[in-house]
Amino acid sequence: MTTDVWFVMLPGVLALDMTGPAETFALAGDAFRLHYIGPDAEVPVSIGLTMGNILPLPETLPEGSLLVLPGVCDSAHYYATPQAEKARRWLMRLQPAIHSQKIALMCVCSGSMLAAKAGLLGGIQCTTHHDVIARLRAAAPTALVKENRIFIEDRGIWTSAGITSGIDLALHLIHRLCGPATALAVAREMVVWFRRSGDDPQLSPWLRYRNHLHPAVHRAQDLLTAEPQKPWQLAEIAGRVHVSSRHLTRLFQQHLGISVRDYLEQLRLAIAEQCLLQGRGVEQAALAAGFSSPRQLHRARHRVA
Repeated sequence: MTTDVWFVMLPGVLALDMTGPAETFALAGDAFRLHYIGPDAEVPVSIGLTMGNILPLPETLPEGSLLVLPGVCDSAHYYATPQAEKARRWLMRLQPAIHSQKIALMCVCSGSMLAAKAGLLGGIQCTTHHDVIARLRAAAPTALVKENRIFIEDRGIWTSAGITSGIDLALHLIHRLCGPATALAVAREMVVWFRRSGDDPQLSPWLRYRNHLHPAVHRAQDLLTAEPQKPWQLAEIAGRVHVSSRHLTRLFQQHLGISVRDYLEQLRLAIAEQCLLQGRGVEQAALAAGFSSPRQLHRARHRVA
């Protein structure tokens, strides 16, 4: 399924607020279709360039769309322009679709201010750039504004902190919509790390330990994630990535902070938990994940509890 992503382009838009998420979604391939819309066909952006070929604001958006509000370089000024007022009125018309979660909303940096002015954040947990927190509270007195968050979601409305956090949020949405393998491939292509917000659940082990650049460790992780159920031996893994067993052990501790055995066990636990959620019995889940018995699964769960 392809998700349509609509970027609202206003004068003064922060280039990285828009291009960061746009590049991230684009690298996910056909999973996302990008559109750029706004009151004007061309807009000056924060770095002195002019962006063109911007389509008019449509009357409606297709159900299942993702609407992105990038921030602007001076929100006090640029959100007081006639173009921002036109965008605000347009967002107000979309309020029923957004609040019913037929359309998802993603605000990057001060983009949350525009959402607040359109009345979209009442009673919603949200965040923004630390310099804008106080003004966001004033613009949306009933919003539940959170500080020190990378991003946060509440009822289909996503808000993020400053600038590069838009990339973090885009990766998280790719993880949710396309799965961890696609998110990991995009992050590695971009050479960026995965991060979490304080309220966000921990990433799966497929992503949690990928915040490094060591090629041998990545090769070992690729082997294990491809076949976590296989009865791997340390010597075989090390041989496949062309290092010694002792050196691979040191590399895992240095770059991941865990042993090869513990990393593999966490992959298997994730598979077992998924099987259990699908309604399979404990024995079936244990064997499908590569554990020798339900007792071994129970012990592994106890170790990480």
